[in-house]
Amino acid sequence: MKFHFAFAAALSLLSLAASAAVFPDKPITIVAPFPAGSSSDLIPRMLAPLVSKSLGVPVIIDNRAGANGSLGAGVVARAPADGDTILLGTTGVLAINQWIYPKPQYLPERDFTAIINAAATPNLLVVPRSVEANTLKELIALAKAKPGTLSFASAGNGSTSHLCGEALKHETGMDMVHVPYKGPAPAAVDLLGGRVSMMCDNLSNVLQYVKTGQLKAIALTGTKRSPLLPNVPTTAEQGFPGVQAGIWYGFVAPAATPKETVDRLNAAFAQALRDPAIDARLESLGLTVIADKPEAFKHFIAQESARMKNVVAASGAKAE
Repeated sequence: MKFHFAFAAALSLLSLAASAAVFPDKPITIVAPFPAGSSSDLIPRMLAPLVSKSLGVPVIIDNRAGANGSLGAGVVARAPADGDTILLGTTGVLAINQWIYPKPQYLPERDFTAIINAAATPNLLVVPRSVEANTLKELIALAKAKPGTLSFASAGNGSTSHLCGEALKHETGMDMVHVPYKGPAPAAVDLLGGRVSMMCDNLSNVLQYVKTGQLKAIALTGTKRSPLLPNVPTTAEQGFPGVQAGIWYGFVAPAATPKETVDRLNAAFAQALRDPAIDARLESLGLTVIADKPEAFKHFIAQESARMKNVVAASGAKAE
């Protein structure tokens, strides 16, 4: 009996070792929880071919938009913890949603394992050409002259673009209406069409429209000016240091994903992010590559979650 038990145990251990050794043995799916056309879709699509080459399996992008990224995040939270399904997580998905939804579909620190923080960018306040303001003070004056008539678009309730708009209202006294969208791309469409008055979205999403003259850049919500837009002052420079917003993009796997699998994924993504062509492309979009280790990203998510809990409470942002 002891021999049979020992033999069975040995076989079980060998089987586990073999299954761990072959990862990955099938295609990997990256769930992008926002529509196509935004940085949260572009980043995984840029990295996928290099990660695929490194790991030797296809890497598929699956857009699952809805509820400020909660829909896609919920899909990954419930997926098997084998490394075959991972999530492109943003500030909103991993640090904000749990504080704005009364019944969140997932809890980041409980349901996910950190893989890598990929890149980050500040937000940029932009307006259509039709809005008669070129500085933050002019925009504030316009809003106060026409209370309740200006609107600001966001990628959804609780997104960084929403919280940035709420911070503007709180710090400047502007009376304006929030118009949430299902992601930054559809919000940008209405902004370009002049159907909303402004948006404080991440730099990488709106930079192209500023470069082509379709939108006017009013203020950068980072701590310093961007080399891509050196003539655009920060909110602090224009007298409102309390208006600060930005976004980061990272990858996470379902909780209980084996450490060896997470480390393999981290190495593949880090290598892709440090590729000179990828680094240059991200930099051209206003993104700064981070490419940290899983432990560092885990700690960062915890810090950001605690910080955003206070930001959300101050803004009063809620979502159904």
